This record gives sequence, C-alpha cells and structure tokens, in this order.
Amino acid sequence: MHWNQSNIQAVIFDMDGVLIDSEPLWKIAMFDVFSSLGSTLTAQDFQRTVGLRIDQVVEYWNHEDQWGIDDIHSVVNQIIDRMVELVAENPYPLPGVIDALDYLSKTDIKIGLATSSPQRLIDTVLKYLNIAHYFDAVHSAEVERYGKPHPDVYLKTAESLGVKPNKCLVIEDSLNGVISGKAALMSVVCIPEKTHVPNPKLILADYHFNSMSDFLTDFRA
Repeated sequence: MHWNQSNIQAVIFDMDGVLIDSEPLWKIAMFDVFSSLGSTLTAQDFQRTVGLRIDQVVEYWNHEDQWGIDDIHSVVNQIIDRMVELVAENPYPLPGVIDALDYLSKTDIKIGLATSSPQRLIDTVLKYLNIAHYFDAVHSAEVERYGKPHPDVYLKTAESLGVKPNKCLVIEDSLNGVISGKAALMSVVCIPEKTHVPNPKLILADYHFNSMSDFLTDFRA
C-alpha cells in the first residue's frame, strides 16, 4: 500500500503481543495465581479478557467465576510479580520490533508506548528488551479511570508527544486495542497476536499485517 508518511507524526505502540510475546506469559501468570485461588479456568478461557487491564481481568473473573475475593489489588500484585519473573526469564522482542524502532528513531516521527499493563511491568519490559531509549512518551492505562477499549491511554500518549490524534498511527494486536485506537480517532495497524483465536472483528483496523517485519517493509517502501 502507499503510505503518506507526511501525515504521520507519531507511531504509538501497544506493548503486550506487539513489542514482546507476552500473551503466553500472561496466561501462565494468571493460571498460576488463579489456580492458587481454586479456579479451574484454562488458557482458552483467558481469550475473553485479552486487551483489558489486569485489574479489570481479575474483577471480571471474580464475578464470572464467583470467587468471592474482596482484595482484588492483592491478586493483581501476585500476577504482576509472576509476570516480572517470566519477562526476566524470556526477554525477547517480537520479530521486526527492534528494526522498526530503529528505523522510526531515525525519522522525524515520534515514538510512543500506550499499554494496559501497569508501570512496573512496562519498566521490566523496557529494561530487559533494552528499548526504553526509543520512546518519546510512555503511558500506562493503570493511571486512567478506564482502560482499553476506552481511548484515554492513546489520547494521553498523543498529548505527551505533542501530536494531534489524527496524526498518530497505532500498532495493536487485540480487538480491545484496535477499538481504543479507533475511538481516539487514530489510524490503526493490526498485527494479530499469534496465540489468539482469529477474530473477524479485527477488520475494524485500517491496516493489517502478519508481522512487524511485514509492516516495516511496507512502511518504508
């Protein structure tokens, strides 16, 4: 396709499933912690909450599975603790990520990160992948009233970058993320996370690629 890069002043990346193959790690962390609560949920069940903030995930399953947990925050912290361990053990960016960040850093395009993950996990990913220096703005939806699919995390990132939303290109992997970017009036690239069940609703995205490498090849052509 033909990209009019003059209309793109910022590229804003999601993190989980876009920069790092962390969706399988989330499933492991949630399974470990939820099992300790007596849950019988499987990795397939977790498809229903992909793209949500982890506190929203715990609240959803606490209600759906009738756990009767009062201290959601404690469960969230246990999951994040486990995720930090897993990322440290598996610090691998997805194919094409470093090349894409390196290419964009040499242009006039600003680079942002907007994710549902909490800041503690963001810091872990940026540290172990050694990519913090690429980003002009990093924002977590944990400080927003609503997480994705609400657009706030993308709007605040664009504001931090000093770029109007309609001049931003979002890179996402999940339906909730795609909806969030579109609701922020941004153009959205969808690179579906490979362990997700294919979702036909991802057609809502403006552009579709199988990998970050494919996106980069097309973008700089």
